[in-house]
Amino acid sequence: MRIYQPKEKLRPYVRYYWVLESDAPFSVLTYPIGCPQMIFHRRTPLFIPELSCRQDKFTISGQVNFPANITSYGDTEMVVAVFYPHTIGMFIDTPPSAFYNQEISGYTIGNKQLNRLADQIFDCADSKTAISLIEQWLTARIIPSLNIERIGASLSALLRSPSTSVENLAGIACLSKKQYGRLFREYVGMNPKEYGRIARFQRALRMMQLGSRDYAGIAYANGYSDQSHFIRDFRLFSGITPKQLAEYQIPYSDLYTVPV
Repeated sequence: MRIYQPKEKLRPYVRYYWVLESDAPFSVLTYPIGCPQMIFHRRTPLFIPELSCRQDKFTISGQVNFPANITSYGDTEMVVAVFYPHTIGMFIDTPPSAFYNQEISGYTIGNKQLNRLADQIFDCADSKTAISLIEQWLTARIIPSLNIERIGASLSALLRSPSTSVENLAGIACLSKKQYGRLFREYVGMNPKEYGRIARFQRALRMMQLGSRDYAGIAYANGYSDQSHFIRDFRLFSGITPKQLAEYQIPYSDLYTVPV
């Protein structure tokens, strides 16, 4: 896998891009990462057993609350743009709440310019050129807004402390609790409490990634009521217990890791 950083103008909105090319079959356990993605399959799309379908060659992956065993049968070349939790809607003119717990075809949202971008990516010479095309397209569509800033500020607080109350988050965003809940769901794709649970799960993954196997300590550090509560939530989002995950693959937190 190769990681590419966005140009400076896009850094408030795009976390990074990644490219994977492989001729070998593989299966990978994935879990909620808290960030939407725009996926371009330049060769054969991946299969998702939990949804009993392949991804479309141009897929928009929304916020999810379930694990998936994503499978490739070989012949893989995918180019992926990973966005911050609240920013993808600005570029595609579709609120992320429209594809909660879904992997949808980007061709179905009715954005003709986005469809043309996908076609260009499938026709270009290589994945590096594809990323340049994505960068050009995204840069031309940056439209900062007060609501993006408000939700972004509250997300920063939520990621620092996933147990922060919705009332406090709404205060940070200078919105009423009702307004905040509506805007958060519109921009992020799920409600604040559910997203906080995913952030807490990802923080626990980060501690495991850094080597901790003190599950009681991880539970305490991340605001779970006890170790049993931590294990229940962990199993909900990953399908297995923390110990089983550590034995199955190296723990990795997408949300709390800055890839280079």
